[in-house]
Amino acid sequence: MTAEILNVKGIEIRVIKSMEDDFISLTDMVRARDGDFFVSDWLRNRNTLEFLGIWESINNPDFNYGEFAIIRNQSGLNRYKISAKEWITKTGAIGIKAQAGKYGGTYAHKDIAFEFGMWISPEFKIYLIKEFQRLKASEQQALQWTAKRELAKVNYRLHTDTIKKNLIIPELSQHQISLVYASEADMLNVCIFGMTAGEWRLKNPDIKGNMRDYANIEQLVVLANLESYNSIMIDQGKSQSERMILLNNVARKQLESIISVKIDSEKILGISHKVD
Repeated sequence: MTAEILNVKGIEIRVIKSMEDDFISLTDMVRARDGDFFVSDWLRNRNTLEFLGIWESINNPDFNYGEFAIIRNQSGLNRYKISAKEWITKTGAIGIKAQAGKYGGTYAHKDIAFEFGMWISPEFKIYLIKEFQRLKASEQQALQWTAKRELAKVNYRLHTDTIKKNLIIPELSQHQISLVYASEADMLNVCIFGMTAGEWRLKNPDIKGNMRDYANIEQLVVLANLESYNSIMIDQGKSQSERMILLNNVARKQLESIISVKIDSEKILGISHKVD
């Protein structure tokens, strides 16, 4: 298990995955509240219990309503106090977790954690939600990049198969074959990145991997399209020089179009964006 970190008003707050949902550390969040407070102080509040009861009734078919009624009736009394572990044990609640070990502490489902944020302060809740949204947007972008990179790998295989079928003469040595592959790959690299793989390595001697590992999503989308288009033109018998001119035009137009649409969309959404 790994924890992601939210930074809310200078306080680092851990987020873990449980049952495919995000759970946010209440233990970390409570440090934002002035004074000596604990999660148990929030749990003894009647409004808190009403909210938790409703959340569990919607999401937890095994919730113990009998025990919940007893706890709710005792809430607000000066002598009454309940810990997160007691709440979970008595009611079978799933929205709050008492975590042990490296990422120990009390965690709550994001719905409940946002409500807990309101107990700290309305301002804190707003900053918490915005930071959480930023984290999810960052995760989504990473997933999109991975998906596009995998698509590019699939198209690369189709591309090399077409090269093998149409451009490689059986009598060529393995070294000569590799030069043919490299020549075709570098033609696409020049169209997309403006340089060959060798030129990129000379400019970035200390960076591991290859230039395509550092491509942005827009470049990977166009690269996948170019590999498919190049395969078709190879089957049609077009020379490399002909293909390079056509591919370069396609690459330029597609990149301009994709980036333009992305910028327009983000302006509508009010997102500040810097083109790589």
